[in-house]
Amino acid sequence: MLLHPVARLSLSEFSVHPSTTIGIAIFAAAYIWRAKQGPSAADRVPVTVNAATADAGQLDMAAAPQGPTTAQRLAYFTSLALLFLTLNGPLHDLSDFYLFSGHMVQHLLLTLVVPPLMIAGTPGWMLRPLLRRPALFVAARKLTSITWCFVIFNVVLAFWHLPPLYNLALATHGVHIAQHLMFIAASVLMWWPLMSPLPELPRAAYPAQMLYCFLMVIPMSIISIYIAMADTLLYPAYAAAPRILGITPMQDQQYGGLIMWIPGGVFFYAVMTVVFFKWSNRGEDTEASAQVGWVPTASS
Repeated sequence: MLLHPVARLSLSEFSVHPSTTIGIAIFAAAYIWRAKQGPSAADRVPVTVNAATADAGQLDMAAAPQGPTTAQRLAYFTSLALLFLTLNGPLHDLSDFYLFSGHMVQHLLLTLVVPPLMIAGTPGWMLRPLLRRPALFVAARKLTSITWCFVIFNVVLAFWHLPPLYNLALATHGVHIAQHLMFIAASVLMWWPLMSPLPELPRAAYPAQMLYCFLMVIPMSIISIYIAMADTLLYPAYAAAPRILGITPMQDQQYGGLIMWIPGGVFFYAVMTVVFFKWSNRGEDTEASAQVGWVPTASS
């Protein structure tokens, strides 16, 4: 049974959910507050570097403007605007009350669009104070390694597409919120080896990034094929929903699997292409050359 069986899809009525609005407002306020503070001298130096003995290359790598740039602010607040539009309004209603395929579109936005914009909009110095606690630094260093990022994202993705858990999320609002929060958190980790703004929690070297993108397609494809090729309804809550455009529940499930499979896979190949050109432009395949703010040495 659907969570809100009396809900109706309307382009003229924009549904807003307080839990999402409050969460997004907190992220916006925290960003504005931290931007107004600006980076301290300590914020400019990686946690793993001693400022007294750091060489010029290390300090250049850590350097940052006095506040987020215009492009960074635009990226961050665009991510919050997309998050709001994804979790409210017609797309939310279509996802929760009508079409499984609509839910797949929502999940792709939550995992492949919102997190990279959020990371791109956050200067490393904003996050650096969190790492000055040794226990947090050790935990963050482990969790942001390329292996753990790959495992965590794909385990979370597979976990929440198991029919019993997916159906529970549809029936219980609190579980649904937890599902979306886990998707976003796991996706931030997934993007970290490609986009980290902190050299002490480094990006992977460009060859490793390309392999990472290629391998990322495989688990998503397996999940997608499992959904698209199933001969029974995996998520029966959608069978009770009003039909849209004559799409049957089985067709809806197949479309949902294909949406995850094809756009999701093509997206990672596109990212792989971007990584290749960045690698070619920098002309080095070391981990250091992939970091934000990298300054080439005289020898390179």
